[in-house]
Amino acid sequence: MASMSTRQALQLARAHFDAGRWAEAESICRAVLEHAADEPEALRLSGLAAYYRGDFAAAESPLRRLIAIEPEQFAHHNNLSAILWQQRRSAEAEGEARRALAIQPGDPGVLNNLGNALQGQQQFEAAAAVYRQVIAAEPGNAEAHNNLGTVLQTLHRWPEALAAHQRAIALRPGYLDAMTNAGAALNMLGRIEEAEAALREVLRIAPAYAPAYQNLSSVWLRVRRWTDAEAACRQALAVRPRYARALLNLATALGGQYRYAEAEEAARQSLAADPDSAPAHSKLGQLLLAQGWVEEGVGLYHEAVAMDPDDPVIHSTAVMGEHYLPDVTPARLAEVHALWQQRHAAPLQSAWPGPEADDADPGRPLRLGFLSEDLGCHPVGIFLVGAVENLDRRECRVVCYNDRVRNDAMTARIRAASNLWREVHGVLDEELAGRIRDDRIDILFDLCGHTSQRLLVFARKPAPLQMTWIGYVGTTGLAAMDYLIADRYQVPAGTEQHYREQILRLPDGYVCFDPPREAPPVGPLPAENRGQLTFGCFNNPVKINRAVVALWAEVLRRVDGARLLLKFGGLGDPSARRRMAELFAAHGIAAERVELSGMSPRAELLAQYNRVDIALDTFPYSGGLTTCEALWMGVPVITCPGETFASRHALSHLSNVGLTETIAGDHAEYVRLAVGLAGDRSRLAALRGGLRGQMAASPLCDAPRFARNLMAHLRDAWQRRLSAAAGGPRPETVPR
Repeated sequence: MASMSTRQALQLARAHFDAGRWAEAESICRAVLEHAADEPEALRLSGLAAYYRGDFAAAESPLRRLIAIEPEQFAHHNNLSAILWQQRRSAEAEGEARRALAIQPGDPGVLNNLGNALQGQQQFEAAAAVYRQVIAAEPGNAEAHNNLGTVLQTLHRWPEALAAHQRAIALRPGYLDAMTNAGAALNMLGRIEEAEAALREVLRIAPAYAPAYQNLSSVWLRVRRWTDAEAACRQALAVRPRYARALLNLATALGGQYRYAEAEEAARQSLAADPDSAPAHSKLGQLLLAQGWVEEGVGLYHEAVAMDPDDPVIHSTAVMGEHYLPDVTPARLAEVHALWQQRHAAPLQSAWPGPEADDADPGRPLRLGFLSEDLGCHPVGIFLVGAVENLDRRECRVVCYNDRVRNDAMTARIRAASNLWREVHGVLDEELAGRIRDDRIDILFDLCGHTSQRLLVFARKPAPLQMTWIGYVGTTGLAAMDYLIADRYQVPAGTEQHYREQILRLPDGYVCFDPPREAPPVGPLPAENRGQLTFGCFNNPVKINRAVVALWAEVLRRVDGARLLLKFGGLGDPSARRRMAELFAAHGIAAERVELSGMSPRAELLAQYNRVDIALDTFPYSGGLTTCEALWMGVPVITCPGETFASRHALSHLSNVGLTETIAGDHAEYVRLAVGLAGDRSRLAALRGGLRGQMAASPLCDAPRFARNLMAHLRDAWQRRLSAAAGGPRPETVPR
């Protein structure tokens, strides 16, 4: 610099800048500014060079000094807007963009930055409108088309988003951002093979392009190819180590493999990289919940909702988590579900279709629609298949809307029993609601509740009657949901005030169990062969809270030499095993008395019941399918029902099988029943030898009887609707 004039130094700085040597350009500009603090070109180049090398905080100061010197230069405000947006200071970025537009109205580059700033403030519709302004002014602006597609993806308008990204690619072949975003849109539309091909083409062009690996991992997560998703995440992170979204996907992939400690660490790293991420808070909450840290997990869920109150899926996750809290009450559950309805479903109520003239023939076949992502080997599929196979086709037509990504043998059974089968994975909620209306469904069944992303289909009221059944544990909170299918055990008379829906009580149980064809024969009583009694629980560890452990520890203390076998996929993880051992150790139970077993195929899992004498149920979230499987394998289940729907599954199943002697009225009786039955080997042996036959002959496994009862109650509900529409007595309403 000493031998160089300011003009020469700036010429050299510009040469470095134009060649992409940002650090060299910035260094020269700083030297100039030591002698000429207000040199505009040095300030401009210094700020832009810092911006291009990714140091946005360093870029801000010289740009602000430049604006103080030349406040009427719209480009300075525009550049500062971009710098602020990169620092996630979107409101300030919007302000600078608007100042630039006041000087240079309609400038496409400034409008593009304004759109980015609005998007950063979650003003997505406004951002889309601004990007469309850019496109109107410059139809060939590929960046604006890509940005519009990004906003449309956020709004879940996947077909429009894909079209916008594809237009950007057509305008600028090889546009990596747009190609990667197109892959993401294809994935969300359920076009998995096309999404993979699109992203692999990006990686062929740019093998180190981290966003393509990240989006490819999302494709694999969608089809539960956990190890492939993990590999793609690690490739993204090798290029960009603090890539928050890749870390979040890695947490999901590891969690899918029950590697909870590693998954939790990945989620915490994602949060460290992006502390304001609602999805990262929700994912960490899910992982803590999965390991049994219920209060901590639910707390993180609610933090996520506070960060992004408009995301219905994040909010549903928080609502679902409440059912696991040890002190949860029906009133609390009614409250949190009502809030979800108010925030997400109520705005759709004004768009409900007007009353249409139903076919008033009360005896015509009813069109029944079943919507679920769990029409397969899942508790929903297992409890549904017997009913669907046995519904009288003179009385009804069955239409299944399958939202499942990976189908299996159970899916095939349900499909074979359907009159019409529609694959709807990737179909937008609004479009799906329209298809259901076009199919003229009379009664539409929600089989997932807040465990899926489809409640906003029901919130649009596509069917005259809508019912929630099987896949959720109580009220959905939706004003659009007319009935909840239950029984007298799940929802006792006098507790209806806690449910937004009317209660449709079936005379036996609220579900029908399809006995597993892969189940082995019931073996002899394990205690006779092993010389010691074995308790067992094959429930998800999320249900095994501190109070449950305390009660089980008391049972173990009172039965000399007894052991406890806990089995679930997550219990193969070292951190989960460590936690469980510590919980029991706190109550004086040695580690060797509690055996932990991880993932097994269903046939092997069922075979493990031949090592269990007595099953211990969890609370306040009772075992549903696990209770039925234990009983089928000859293992009695000790349960203690509470007040919530989730706490009463085993009560219903045991009552319908006729094994009421193992139902406790309180925790003290739970211990007495477990200890007493453990000491009565002859009774245990008799139960083991007769339970499968007793269960097979019971209403719980009588699919034809169940289907007849279900159809009769559906017919009655439909006739009540027709009567109300004709001006007759209205259906009984539930106090709100």
